[in-house]
Amino acid sequence: MQTKKIINDGGRAVDEMLEGVLAAHPRHLRAVAGSPRSIVAVAGPRVGKVGLVIGGGSGHEPTFLGFVGKGLADAAAIGNVFASPPPDPILECAKAVSGGAGVLFMYGNYAGDVMNFDMAAEMAAMDDIEVRTVLTTDDIASAPRDQIEKRRGVAGNFFIFKAAGAACDLLYPLEECERIARKANSRTYTMGVALSPCSLPQTRKPNFEIGADEMEIGMGIHGEPGISRGELKTADQITDEMLDRILAEMAPARGDRVAVLVNSLGSTPLMELYIMNRRVSQRLSEIGVEVHATWVGNYCTSLEMAGASVTLMHLDDEMTTMLDHPCDCAMFRAG
Repeated sequence: MQTKKIINDGGRAVDEMLEGVLAAHPRHLRAVAGSPRSIVAVAGPRVGKVGLVIGGGSGHEPTFLGFVGKGLADAAAIGNVFASPPPDPILECAKAVSGGAGVLFMYGNYAGDVMNFDMAAEMAAMDDIEVRTVLTTDDIASAPRDQIEKRRGVAGNFFIFKAAGAACDLLYPLEECERIARKANSRTYTMGVALSPCSLPQTRKPNFEIGADEMEIGMGIHGEPGISRGELKTADQITDEMLDRILAEMAPARGDRVAVLVNSLGSTPLMELYIMNRRVSQRLSEIGVEVHATWVGNYCTSLEMAGASVTLMHLDDEMTTMLDHPCDCAMFRAG
């Protein structure tokens, strides 16, 4: 049985989405001439500034398009649904944002993205563009602590890109932008829960099966297997299970500060997200951890998947400054 979608042609869905995005946000976004999958910030790139290029598969909106703008990413390379962009649009992004101070590539730790972004970096080097790369690995469910380099990048991209974008906007040199990006990644922790599958526009068939009364903790944003499946629990129980794992790894002390993101995977409504955030706030208050800032909503989705994720960023003074730095993007603003 096929799912229902408001589309014209599954094979054209990404390109038609991009046409609609550009029509909606001409003040923020433009496409590189001849490369419609290379989306650039109208006000971001400038001479002497490190260019920040992000990117990945479609279907996770507003990641990655929504984070392109002044003070955050300078460009995003867009792939097919749940698929890495090929090297050419990544290279065109690098060329478009290169201001003579180098370019920083940032994206989630997935094999296809690593291969294609690495190829693009090699191609950029032939054009005398220095590229540094930072992978995001905030999904603590995707690998044990002693194998952090194997973890995936998920909703924590929001905080990690934000910190790196601020450093670039402040005209820090490439080495400092890379350091801050790595530091932000190391202090960001995400755990998710899935309640129902999504379906790709091309197939309109569920990408995994789960019972009507089941949930899966730790499932990835492409339907990758999680760490436990069981009976659907209450919002407080689900949130506690995710927070227990995050806090055990983050190990905050009383008086520490965090930023919180409660993110919908696509179809979970704000009502349920705010119920979860209520529990996050209660738990952090109980252990004396201050919430510096909170975001609730759709920030890294998986098409229409039902479920949510919780992300905590363990702040210090430097990370707080980066997080508070103003940015103005098509789908997100701060400061």
